[in-house]
Amino acid sequence: MKSCLTFIILLIAIASPCLAEDHVVRKNWYNDPFFQISNSVAHCPTPVGPFATEKERLANAHHRAERGTTCWLVGKCDRPNSYNYDQDIAKAFKAKLQEGNPFADSTTLWVTVQGRVVYIEGCAAEQAVVRELEKYAMTLPYVEIAVAHVRTDPAGPPPYGVMNDTTTPLP
Repeated sequence: MKSCLTFIILLIAIASPCLAEDHVVRKNWYNDPFFQISNSVAHCPTPVGPFATEKERLANAHHRAERGTTCWLVGKCDRPNSYNYDQDIAKAFKAKLQEGNPFADSTTLWVTVQGRVVYIEGCAAEQAVVRELEKYAMTLPYVEIAVAHVRTDPAGPPPYGVMNDTTTPLP
């Protein structure tokens, strides 16, 4: 009887993580730069940025490794991994904004830098700002691609993954 009770307790202990609330945590696994550059549009959902679940991290690991080293192998990068540029790009972006932020009055935006790609996500009062954001980011050293995913219709869904939403797959 005692061994049966011990066995049941052991089963409960092993199974308890599986029985726990289905709470998925997002983390910035690779310490990718993620920062807010403006805050003028109310009720703009915070993008998920570089934060990923463990499952998403595992699914993207091969892509990150391949993209990171391919840049160097084909001679496009002088550093052995394209992700080695990200902190410098973020620093340059912030420094340029210190000189004057042309988007401060009409947007709420966040920037993520991953593998020389600058993602600008958030909300803007006008659609015209989207192309301007991409052009602005492309003037920075080491930036290979700039992509703006910006919501301009306050009633519409954001065109990017939203922080704390682990049920909707990321775009």
